[in-house]
Amino acid sequence: MKKILGLILALAMLLGCTAVAEEAAAPALTKDLVILYTSDVHCGIESGWGYAGLAALRDALAEDNYVVLVDNGDAIQGEPIGTMTKGEALIDLMNAVGYDIATPGNHEFDYGMERFLELTEKAEFPYISSTFNKEGELVFKPYVIKEFDGVKVAFVGISTPKTLTSSTPAYFMDDEGKFIYGFFEDETGEGVYNAVQTAVDAAIEEGADYVIAMAHTGSEAECEPWTYVDIIGNTTGIDAYLDGHSHDTEQVIMKNKAGEDVLRSACGTKLEGIGYLTISAKDGSMTCGTHAWNFDFDAPALIKNDVSAAVEAATAMLDAKLKEVVATTQVALTISDPEAVDANGKPIRIVRTAETNLGDLCADAYRDQSGADVAIVNGGGIRANIKAGDITLNDILLVHPYGNSMCVIEITGQKLLDALEYACKDVPSEFGGFLQVSGMTYEIHTYIPSSVKMDEKKMFVSVDGEYRVKNVMIGDEPLDLEKTYTLASHDYKLKLKGDGNTVFIDCPILQDCVKIDNQVLIDYITGTLGGVVGEEYANPYGQGRIVAVPEAPAAE
Repeated sequence: MKKILGLILALAMLLGCTAVAEEAAAPALTKDLVILYTSDVHCGIESGWGYAGLAALRDALAEDNYVVLVDNGDAIQGEPIGTMTKGEALIDLMNAVGYDIATPGNHEFDYGMERFLELTEKAEFPYISSTFNKEGELVFKPYVIKEFDGVKVAFVGISTPKTLTSSTPAYFMDDEGKFIYGFFEDETGEGVYNAVQTAVDAAIEEGADYVIAMAHTGSEAECEPWTYVDIIGNTTGIDAYLDGHSHDTEQVIMKNKAGEDVLRSACGTKLEGIGYLTISAKDGSMTCGTHAWNFDFDAPALIKNDVSAAVEAATAMLDAKLKEVVATTQVALTISDPEAVDANGKPIRIVRTAETNLGDLCADAYRDQSGADVAIVNGGGIRANIKAGDITLNDILLVHPYGNSMCVIEITGQKLLDALEYACKDVPSEFGGFLQVSGMTYEIHTYIPSSVKMDEKKMFVSVDGEYRVKNVMIGDEPLDLEKTYTLASHDYKLKLKGDGNTVFIDCPILQDCVKIDNQVLIDYITGTLGGVVGEEYANPYGQGRIVAVPEAPAAE
């Protein structure tokens, strides 16, 4: 068995993609230094490599190399084990794996600021960030330096300002609604670039021979001007940039502000790959890439070690409850296109760009359980498919892992239109704030450029031009901009400026946090639907509530 495991590990290590720096530094190490990194694990502790496979890979590499293990954020949220323990089980397991350093991602904050700071105290490894601050003062150290054979390697943490809207904005505010936590965000990106440069310069001044960025910044257009391209292109001194947030696996070499090559590496999500950066003892050159897990089984199914035992102990306590069957569905409920796939053969997620039947179901649950005129659910809050057949508590928690609570507000037709316009600003590109709806229908005229105006924190300010959203119907009646409607959703959207949508602030609250999101869905299915999701939700593209119009109608 040990030989078989060794062969599998060796094969998995050959299946990734790599990038190699053109210029080599002066050699000084007696053996290679391998920096293993994970990003966007999202509680996927038993998928892909799993934590057990990660530990096995680390231990195998450590036989002949120096090894450092780091995480680039979004580890503690995403599946029921995170939700039901508010992240604690994941910190315990990261301790068991033996992480050396971590950088907070946006979802580290999803259980609240106080809870996150509690978890960092429980962690047996330091969190670092050169951007996360409270009233201008860094909350964590911006970098740490580790030394090998006299060679100093600095690790600089970088957390994206997008956190302010892709987690819960209210968690970063004081009781009066003023932001007291931030990430040096501004409209130009200079605040972030300067913060990162300050940390890099300080590390070099302290004697760092290599500077490695541990970043949670990503590549999406909605993260500009704070993407890895922006940050590398506006700083100097970073040798390699290990990145998360976008869930991509791109290996890139690009120029920094001084025209020097910088390696950028990403490793995907849910431990489908483990990223690496190797500094050669032979000539000091750097190579980065991913150890991809491309087998039809997950590593923990084969690997048994101390970490697998810790994972089994952590999940055993939750298993019985999670396996409880709460309802059934006659149709598959989806967040993805049932036909189209990406270049890697994986389903394309559409719940953040278009209507889906699961989006309809979730929005209907809020309207049904609240009695409101209309309901909305952000696509970013609908996280997993439900297969036809039995629906377990685990299935529901995977759909709604955040523990948000149902609220109802009064809102004018004009504000509702503004909220829809902000939600559709990026279509056909993804946006977590895209709204699935109930009790209404609307069109998105995608040929019209978005005229949504946002502030430096990417929070909604106004609509300054023609609306892309048109022909909004509330039931059978056209939207009345002067009329007041009741709107149901959850506290993240309606009270906490979720996804940067500030439209709902100051709207009168009629129901305040009356039921947790997954319970809303359970009660709708088991009560109103009689425990069965039926043929009315059969179309994976939904019931025609949201219609994209890609071309201007012909002139009459």
